[in-house]
Amino acid sequence: MLTAYLPRGNSLAREVVSETGPVPEGTIWFDLVTPTVAEDKLLERTLAIAVPTREEMQEIEVSSRLYIENGARYMTATLMCQSDTASPKTTAVTFILSGHKLVTVRYDEPRPFALISNKLARSCAPNITGESVLMDLLDAVIDRAADILERAGADIDRASHDIFEPEGRRVDRTITYRYILKTIGRKGDLTSKVRESLVSIGRLVLFLANEADGMKWPKEMRTQLKSMQRDVQSLSDHASYLGNKVTFLLDAMIGVMSIEQNNIIKLFSVAAVVLMPPTLIASIYGMNFKHMPELEWYFGYPLALVLMLIAAILPYWFFKWKRWL
Repeated sequence: MLTAYLPRGNSLAREVVSETGPVPEGTIWFDLVTPTVAEDKLLERTLAIAVPTREEMQEIEVSSRLYIENGARYMTATLMCQSDTASPKTTAVTFILSGHKLVTVRYDEPRPFALISNKLARSCAPNITGESVLMDLLDAVIDRAADILERAGADIDRASHDIFEPEGRRVDRTITYRYILKTIGRKGDLTSKVRESLVSIGRLVLFLANEADGMKWPKEMRTQLKSMQRDVQSLSDHASYLGNKVTFLLDAMIGVMSIEQNNIIKLFSVAAVVLMPPTLIASIYGMNFKHMPELEWYFGYPLALVLMLIAAILPYWFFKWKRWL
């Protein structure tokens, strides 16, 4: 689908362009969502640019993601999608600056695009250009990454509290080790995807900062780019911190599970040791030898029971005294 955004008063009007055209005059932002071949050709004829294919957008080399061709700047970044669901993913989005027009090519629905589209439909600057829209989109993408990391950090903290439960606090029995492991794994995967996105955004912002002088951008935009670079760097550091914390929690979780297993094995071992002396006494008096004086005693049976009880209590008391239990 090809959508054109053009200024009308103090807002941007949104028009869906058919494959055969025509393209509205005055459009400053062309948004291609899962474009067809006909839509690609229409935009290429209109702006005299080459629209990259999906395979070209997914290449990871910097030279294939950030380059200049026929006066147009091509910038491809990895953005987050479906981050609020159980299966977050990343998608490649290409930004093309040709003149003062912006072209975005994408095959998914990152939330910042809907946010900026609705925002500019309500109000925008009277002299808005494609560069301004690009800056708004990048700003929204960075804010979205910050929100995702904040939620991931809160979930990781909750998982940490579930693992290192303070003494005297009753643990919710519905929280299982399997649930905690799944939570840590999912948040680790989400954090790594956000960090991958931030790395690509950081390269894009650096590329724009280097090209700002050649494109004769105003001082305000160049200052905004520097601010974005600082934000991306700080978010990347925070994502790295969360990744290290996830690794620590995984190691801690494995340690806690090992301690629990050792405690269970210890209980079985103690039970076996406690029951061994009574079993020995019962085995002795269960022998079928003819000459066993104790078998003729009147109090032989209760005496054997008392001996087995004492033989079980003494090892248990000894373990408690040594604080092995």
